[in-house]
Formats: sequence, structure tokens, C-alpha cells
Amino acid sequence: MTFIPHTPTDIQAMLKSIGVSEWEGIFDEIPQNIPRAELDQLPEGMNEQELLSHAQNIAKRNPSLCCFTGAGCYDHHIPSAIWDIATRGEFLTSYTPYQAEVSQGTLQVLYEFQSMIAELFALDIANASLYDGATALAESILMAKRIQKQHAGTQVLIPHMLHPHYKQVLQTILSQQHIELIEMPFDAEKGMTNTIYLHEIAIENIFAVCIVQPNFLGILEDVHHIADWAKQNKLISIACINPTSLGLLTPPGCWGTEGADIACAEGQPFGVPMSSGGPFLGLISCKKEYARQLPGRMVGKTIDSEKNTGFVLTLQAREQHIRRGKATSNICTNQGLNVVAATIYMSLMGPQGLKSLALTCYQNTHYIAEELCKIPGVSLVFPTPYFHEAVIHFDEPFQKLLTRFDKANILPGLLLETYFPEMKNCLLICATEKRSPEEIEQYLQCVKETLLENRPQSHECQLGV
Repeated sequence: MTFIPHTPTDIQAMLKSIGVSEWEGIFDEIPQNIPRAELDQLPEGMNEQELLSHAQNIAKRNPSLCCFTGAGCYDHHIPSAIWDIATRGEFLTSYTPYQAEVSQGTLQVLYEFQSMIAELFALDIANASLYDGATALAESILMAKRIQKQHAGTQVLIPHMLHPHYKQVLQTILSQQHIELIEMPFDAEKGMTNTIYLHEIAIENIFAVCIVQPNFLGILEDVHHIADWAKQNKLISIACINPTSLGLLTPPGCWGTEGADIACAEGQPFGVPMSSGGPFLGLISCKKEYARQLPGRMVGKTIDSEKNTGFVLTLQAREQHIRRGKATSNICTNQGLNVVAATIYMSLMGPQGLKSLALTCYQNTHYIAEELCKIPGVSLVFPTPYFHEAVIHFDEPFQKLLTRFDKANILPGLLLETYFPEMKNCLLICATEKRSPEEIEQYLQCVKETLLENRPQSHECQLGV
């Protein structure tokens, strides 16, 4: 539909109907002491050519940085074919495929996506995605509570080293459902959950446990032990994983003797750019018996009256589809465009490609960590096995080191004391498959030059005869 702006007559008629003389009066309830952004930096009206040139000049101010930072958002290579296909009109402009007869292409993509995620997680079914990894975990916990509807408990166990941002999202969403987050015992020496003390937890009020793999520090948790402990205590086990790691690590459906009940993840590593932090997509999968509690939408495959294959929205558990009281979620819109990208990514990579990707990420991170630890004043904080992120401690002058990284256009890693004050001078470093030997060497050189030049030099005295 063509956009038709309101005319001055229309505006005056609307203002008159609500008893306001000027349109500014609509906002008079906003206190004058609240700061208001001025728009004086915006240029006057431009034509298309001038606007593009102006935008390009602004973009040039952003340096191209070499990224060694992960912490939930990862700099992976994205084959050009992915977004060449994903930005085709039929994918780019489509939304929810309510009319199956005109949405077979989109529905098939969603069906293929669900099939791949279920296979990757080694579980029975998956939905058509959620907003992001954090909300997918929140939805998984709400789903676990519905499964445990006979359980009077209101607490869920989470790892101490769950992503801090995920904790904030969980607190925001779950507190409204009167669900309390309880952290599991933590081994500060190993940087992981202390499974020895699990049996000391009072579980009477606990209905589910979240198992993260790897954890926020990149450490590999003892997922098999925790999954079996959850099963023995009749708790719903929820896996929260990095999907890239599944190229090498055991999938959640195979954890312990019976596997995790629900698994969720952030799908950004699968063909979605970092984009300054979003948008992303949430992945969620579960055992078949819990299908009715899965939030969002699920696409099914069927045949029509003429025996032709067709795809339809099989389960839709949002309040706009069913009675509000029976809805499982009201934040279940799937991230359609990013789902298309992730589906193409998994199709192009295949099992061997995902294995090769995970192995390269593992090798790159271990190589840079090992080489860093050869430099005096640098050490690996935790002696525990890790995947493709490692916590590295640097001696003084740490701030001078960060300045050198900045001048070299390197994002050196996540400064952990931002979230954990006790981890002073520590960086969480990630080296994906995109980090070349030259880039890794540049990183190492920055550290060597900064730390070694500040070490006291020995001076030898020569005695003349």
C-alpha cells in the first residue's frame, strides 16, 4: 500500500478531537528536566547520491578490527552463498507462513532447519527457532516447569558460569513467573561446576537443572555426571550449548545414560554476522514426549489429497492461535531470515564441515594460549580442558597492553573483571577458524613487545685489568 502522510488539515482535526492545540502538547507530560537528544548533527535534506557519500564517510571512521573476542558472539567465516540466497525477495520479505498454500518454500526451509537442529542435538524434535540463545534458555525453563506441573517446586539450578547476560534475561523473565534461580556449587580452581557437592543440594523445591557446555569461561563441564544426577533426582535436564562445539563434542541427546530432556543454543555461529550484537536466533530441541510443551511453531511434512508432499504449521502454541490460558509463550516469533541463513550454512558445511570447523577453532585457540604462556608474565588461569575460549592472565602493565592492542586494531578478548572483579587482568580469548597464522602472530607480538620491554634489564659489568 502506498504511504500517504497526514496533511496539515488531518493533523489539526486529530488534535482538535483530543483537545490539544499544538502537536507538542501531546508530550507535555514528559518532564522538561529529562535530557533530550539534539539532532543538530544531522545534515539537511540530501539526495540519494549525497546521502550515500555521507554514510560512507561516516563508515570510514570505524576501523577494521581483528577479533579475538567471543563470549557468546563469534567471528566465523560466512560463505557468500548464504546471504546471496537468504536475501532473495521470497525469503527477505516473508514473515510467518500462515497460508501454507502460498508459503511452501518458507515452510520447507523451516522443516529442513528443524530436522537439522534435531539431528545436531541428537534429540527428537525442534521448533522453528526463538529470538536468541538467552530467551531460548528462559523458554526452556518455562517449558520444564510445564512438564513438571505436578511438582510444587519453584527453583531451577543454573551453573555459576552461565553467561552473565543470560542470567540477567532469566531473572527478568522468570521472576514474573515466581521462578527462583539457584546457582550450583562452583570450583574456583578449575573454573567449572563442582559435581562432588551436587548431592549436598536440597532438591525438594527444584524442578529442573541447566547444564552449560562449554561454560562462559570456555571450560568443558562434566555434563554426563550432571545429566545422570538430574535423572536420578527426577529433574528435567536442560542443555545450553555452543552449537559449533557439536562438531567435536557429544551432543546433549547423548549425555549420560538417557540424554538431556531439552537443549537450547544461540544460533549466531551458523551463518549470522556479529552485527554489533544482533539480531540472533534461538535454537531449541527436546524429546518427543515433550512436543506439546515446546514453545513457538513447528512445521510438519504431510501429503495432500493428490499424494503430493506438502508442508504445514503443525503445532502453534502462541496465544494468537489457541486459547490464551493454554498458550505456552507470547515471545515465540521465529527469526525467519536468520533461520534461512543457518539452514543454508548447515547444508553447505555438512557433518564433515562442522567437524573441521570445530577442530580448527579448537586448534587455533589452544595454539595461541600455549604460545602466550611461553611469554614471561602470561599464564593460563584454569588447568581444565577447554574448547575454543581460554582465560589468560597478564601481569602488569595490563592497561598499556590494552592500549597497544587498540593501536594495532585488535579486539584482544573480553575483559573478565567487568563481570568478575576477582579476575583482574584476565582476558577471555577466542580464536576461530578466521584467525590466520599472521593475525595470531601479530597478537603474540603485541604481548611480547609490551610485557618484555617493561621487564628490568640485566647489565653486565666488565672489569678492566
